[in-house]
Amino acid sequence: MRLMASLRASSRSPLLQVLKTSVAAIIAWLICTVTLGQPLPIFAAIAALLVVQPSVNQSLAKGIERSVGVIFGVVLAYAAGILFGHSSWIVLGIIVVSLLVAWALRLSPGSANQIPISAMLVIAIGTNTPGYAVNRVIETVIGAIVGLAVNAIIVPPVLLTPAHGAVVRLAERVADTLSSFATALRTPQNAQELAAMLTSARQLPALRNSATDALVRADESLMLNPRRVRYREALERDRDLLDTLGILVTRVTGMARALHDNYDTGLADDRFVGSIALELDRAAHDLRLLARDTPSTEPTPITAELPALTAPLVIALPDPDNWILVGSLLEDLRRVREVIIGEVA
Repeated sequence: MRLMASLRASSRSPLLQVLKTSVAAIIAWLICTVTLGQPLPIFAAIAALLVVQPSVNQSLAKGIERSVGVIFGVVLAYAAGILFGHSSWIVLGIIVVSLLVAWALRLSPGSANQIPISAMLVIAIGTNTPGYAVNRVIETVIGAIVGLAVNAIIVPPVLLTPAHGAVVRLAERVADTLSSFATALRTPQNAQELAAMLTSARQLPALRNSATDALVRADESLMLNPRRVRYREALERDRDLLDTLGILVTRVTGMARALHDNYDTGLADDRFVGSIALELDRAAHDLRLLARDTPSTEPTPITAELPALTAPLVIALPDPDNWILVGSLLEDLRRVREVIIGEVA
């Protein structure tokens, strides 16, 4: 079962990507058949299949990678054939030499694997076929160019939606965590509930990293993409929001630790602590407003017009048993407010 699970991806590629890959392979095959007179232009089809990637930028990189590997392999095989002939041991030797050349030049895995494959085919098949080596290079270049062109012309992929979704989910989780702090201050919590709250807060850095990776992929998908101008502004908004959330994740994680370590069930009876809980709810609400996709059609609560910690809290002398936690929460709330309303970069 584990072996079968490792063979399956967590999600399917878009059907459009599958169709584009098929179209690229067919076009490359037909072009080579007509122009080169090759009945089986396998290298062209393989290059097209490999070059159609999730982004145009990746397609360009794959095209270069594939072409470089084929050219190196053909040159090595041609030189080996001139110097040593075409005996069977040359095939084994060329594999080792090809891998050493790729290692010495620090080539990518794609190019490194392509060099010995191309070299073996040229030595094994090309000896009896005039012009075989040159035609394989031409086929590969044609396949790479076709794959790149198809990926760029037919609805070039833009990975903005998953990136935006990842940033919004992070904002919601941070807001939910702030709300959970407010609940903990209003309602006595047991050890299990406090541990669950801390565990949830500790998951925020991983979500932040996932959102960061998603934005990197989105930015990469816009490189060399004809549609990049249309989406660049939206990507910048998500990047700015993620910068804000990155700071908040650090603050909120620290607040969770302070609340967990210094919690007292008597906090719920403290009127001032109740005011802190109210400000935590406001901070959570304001954060959700920052991440809102479209204006809401529902009646807007009055807190929508109030930033977190609208007015300084008036504090009497805190309970000696709670003053460490109260002071910590006040300072963290001040910093959270500054981040949400944009007073801190």
